[in-house]
Amino acid sequence: MEITNSKENDEMLAWHDLRKMRYSWNVAQEVLRLMPPGLGAFREAITDFNYAGYIIPKGWKLHWIANATHKNPDYFSDPEKFDPSRFDGSGPTPYTFVPFGGGPRMCPGNEYARLAILVFMHNIVTNFRWEKLLPTEAVKSNPIPTPAKGFPVKLHPHKHKIGV
Repeated sequence: MEITNSKENDEMLAWHDLRKMRYSWNVAQEVLRLMPPGLGAFREAITDFNYAGYIIPKGWKLHWIANATHKNPDYFSDPEKFDPSRFDGSGPTPYTFVPFGGGPRMCPGNEYARLAILVFMHNIVTNFRWEKLLPTEAVKSNPIPTPAKGFPVKLHPHKHKIGV
């Protein structure tokens, strides 16, 4: 709301405004942690290694699952709890939060996704109140978690700019 209140009339968001949206980005990251946009990826072991007492030979095909990493209590305490403060400060250990992959194969669109998410969040919160039409809607996995009926909402425009 601080950003909205600093704007005159219908002035648009600027790049420097997005950098101020730290808490909003923490919220978005926590959503991405709980429901990552991708399932994971296939990789090939580049050396023999031991995982949980099993030897994984060099050359074996592996599949890592982002959701399993994001809900590992070794990296995220109380992993089922929605807690945006996890992303305050230094953030999680490298390669434990991977909604867009990690390392040299990280999704090249991750910064664009951040921009789109923050602009969407800003506009939906400052311009609308929404009502969930199916409060007990189930979530199905096909192959990623998806609301069974598409998560219908009713948007109610604010009569005036919030905070003014």
